[in-house]
Amino acid sequence: MIRTTLFIIIIFFLSVHNLQANPADTLSQAKAISFSDNISRKKSFWRAAGETAGLNIGLWAFDRYVLNGHYARISWNTIKANFRHGFDWDNDHLSTNMFAHPYHGSLYFTAGRANGFNFWQSELFALGGSAMWELFMESEYPSKNDIIATPIGGAALGEVLYRASDLMLDSRASGSERFGREALSFLLSPMRGLTRILTGEAWKKKPAAGNEFGSPPYRLDVSLGTRLLTSHDNDRLLKAGASARIDLEYGDRYASSKNPYDYFSLLMELNVMKTQPVLSRVEIIGSLFTKEIIDTKRNNLTLGLYQHFDFFDSDTIRTDYTPGILEPCVVPYKLGTPASAGGGIMFSYQLPRITFQMKGHANGILLGGILSDFYRFYHRNYNWGSGFSAKLNLEGSLSDGKFSFSLDNRFYRLYSRNDWYSDKGYSPNPADPPVDVEGDRSRGTFHHLEGKINYKVWKKLSLTARCDWFRRSTLYNRDIGISSSLSAYGFFIDSRQLSFQLMLTCRL
Repeated sequence: MIRTTLFIIIIFFLSVHNLQANPADTLSQAKAISFSDNISRKKSFWRAAGETAGLNIGLWAFDRYVLNGHYARISWNTIKANFRHGFDWDNDHLSTNMFAHPYHGSLYFTAGRANGFNFWQSELFALGGSAMWELFMESEYPSKNDIIATPIGGAALGEVLYRASDLMLDSRASGSERFGREALSFLLSPMRGLTRILTGEAWKKKPAAGNEFGSPPYRLDVSLGTRLLTSHDNDRLLKAGASARIDLEYGDRYASSKNPYDYFSLLMELNVMKTQPVLSRVEIIGSLFTKEIIDTKRNNLTLGLYQHFDFFDSDTIRTDYTPGILEPCVVPYKLGTPASAGGGIMFSYQLPRITFQMKGHANGILLGGILSDFYRFYHRNYNWGSGFSAKLNLEGSLSDGKFSFSLDNRFYRLYSRNDWYSDKGYSPNPADPPVDVEGDRSRGTFHHLEGKINYKVWKKLSLTARCDWFRRSTLYNRDIGISSSLSAYGFFIDSRQLSFQLMLTCRL
């Protein structure tokens, strides 16, 4: 439901982005200034706290009285039990823990943001809202992963959507245009929209546009086309379907800034393909602090600290397996890193008709999840872990942008340190008590290599060809002993998938 809602929100944003965009505001033009703190807003702690608590109470009431969820049957006894027991690793779907919960956290975050608090202060509202939900609003024991992923991943999603909503607003507008702007801003950032309604800002007409971040440059590419999946576990199988891709770059990647997310990039990929998830990928890279080192006519070099949010989801394309029988690598890969940050470098070299750009990042991962071949409990088929990642991006354009290309290389390593099995063996019965573990004791690796060629065919319309290579491999560190024929001691399991896309890209 959340994935579908977010997709609709983005489509609305794309359809009307030109209401706010200035044609002169493109990333290829002059240096962008720091856009934060353009408008001083009065802080309202109690309204922000009330919105955060009200969100939790409203969601709990929906779960309890509409969905009749067992987890929503709370009492003083369940609250006391939560405090006595403490936090566990939970066993929800990867998409729930790595995307839906951070999106929920983004609502807490923007409750603070919309009420005058800065990025770091708003993070405390996300943490407080998450703690309230985990300890008070569910009868299930509180979750270790949620108390990390919800506020930290929520800050990344929340700030991106908050700034996107700011592009919609114009306090000079009235009538149907004003209503449309406010509605779209509400869809992108619901808690901000609610705050504007509560304060009356949603209908106040002013002599200035009143955007919190001014008019930052941005580049928005929307791609629609086909996707072909093949070469899964050396089986020559094919699966085809439709695909969409949204690529937003906001701000000036080379400008110095002390304000978080004055620069960020957002990438979303969606599928309409049988057996594949609708939302297959989300990547956010947001600046926390940047310093421009070189600024000349031909060269730019910027160093900085960046927050990262990564989500990759897939499902099997195989048809030659028996449902209910455990087989390694039936699903090629799953990965989420909602809590990750590290150092980065941005570099460009420009000639009269040729431009080259490079981005490099090295990150620590506080919390991540990667597909397991063996762990199965409730909805979970992945290991929790921590580790590191590295990203390298090379881009080039020729003939004044007529032809462009890019090459992306992403590497993730996650370590899971405690096991789900015991001397008594593992029982996959869902009625058994939950297992509070990271998963398999293992070292998981995910490698993604992507190449893209873009050819401009007419004005802002381009033909794009893209190839993605995915490799997920895991080294298991002790005998799992699921059966006499399937065990893993120092055993390495490898899974690969290729994706080809042919798309039309419109630059908006």
